Amino acid sequence: DLEIVDNCLKSIVIERNNRKEKMNADKLVLAIGHSARDSYEMLYQRGLDISQKSFAVGLRIEHLQSFINWHQYGKMANHQCLPTADYKLAVKTSSGRGVYTFCMCPGGRVINSSSEVGGVVVNGMSNQARDDKNANSAILVTVGPEDFDSDHPLAGVSFQRQLEKKAFELGGGNYQVPVMRVEDYLENKIGLSMDQVTCSVLPQVKYANLNELFPKNINDSLKEGLVLMNQKFSGFTTQAMLSGVESRSSSPVRFYRDENFESNIKNIYPIGEGAGYAGGIMSSAIDGLKCSEMLLKSE
Repeated sequence: DLEIVDNCLKSIVIERNNRKEKMNADKLVLAIGHSARDSYEMLYQRGLDISQKSFAVGLRIEHLQSFINWHQYGKMANHQCLPTADYKLAVKTSSGRGVYTFCMCPGGRVINSSSEVGGVVVNGMSNQARDDKNANSAILVTVGPEDFDSDHPLAGVSFQRQLEKKAFELGGGNYQVPVMRVEDYLENKIGLSMDQVTCSVLPQVKYANLNELFPKNINDSLKEGLVLMNQKFSGFTTQAMLSGVESRSSSPVRFYRDENFESNIKNIYPIGEGAGYAGGIMSSAIDGLKCSEMLLKSE
C-alpha cells in the first residue's frame, strides 16, 4: 500500500512475516509487471492517473519444429551449423485490425500460465537448447477501448478476465487448456483427430471449439489473419494446433507520467511494461535505464 499526503508520497506499506510495516520513501519507482492486477487496483484507489490502453489477445499456435526448419531452410534444414528456425509474421485484415505473431518459441512448448482462480491463460517458452519437438508462437489481434464496453480505467483488465474465464469453462472447469486444430477453428467445427501434431501443454488439454472464446469480430480477424499468414508461409494453417487464451501480451493500462517519469502523485515513477511504456523485455529495460539516469541527475 501507499501513504499519500497532499498529493505526495510519504511512505509505503509492506508485509513481512504476516505483519504490516511502514517504510518512509522519498521516491518510489513502480516497476510492476503487466499482470499486476492487485497493484493496479490499489494504485487506482490511491489516486494515480490511469487510462485504458490498446493491447492484443489471441491464441498459441503449434507446429512441428521440423516443418518450420524445412520451410525456412529447405534442403539445408538438418544442417548442424544452422540454429533452430523461427519466424515472424504480421498482416492487416480488411477490418483494419492488425494480426501478428509474438513471442515465437522455437523448439519450445506452450505453458499453462493460469494465475487466478477460475481463469486459464497460456504462454510460450523455449529451453536454451531449443530442442523440443514443437515450435509455438502467439497469434494476436489488436484490441482497444472500443472493445471494452466501459470507460473505467481498468476495463481492459475486466476484458482479459472475461476471456480467461471463458477459456476455463471451455477447458472443462478444471484448469485444462482448451485446444483445437487450426483447420477446425477456421471451419468452426469440432474434429477430434490431432493428426501428427500434438499439443505440448502439460498436464492435460481438452479439445474444444475455440470459436466460442472470442466475440465474432475478434474471431473474424484471427481467421482472416491466419489465412493471410498462410499465403506468406505455405502450410502455416495445416497440421497445426491452437490453444487459448493468450491474453497477457502487454499491459491493458497506461499510467500518466510527465517528461521526468513522475506520475500525478509526486515522487512516484511508473516505468516499464506494467506502466504501459514498454512492450517486452528489452524495451522495459531501456525504460528503466532512462528513469534511473533521470533520478541520478537530481542527486
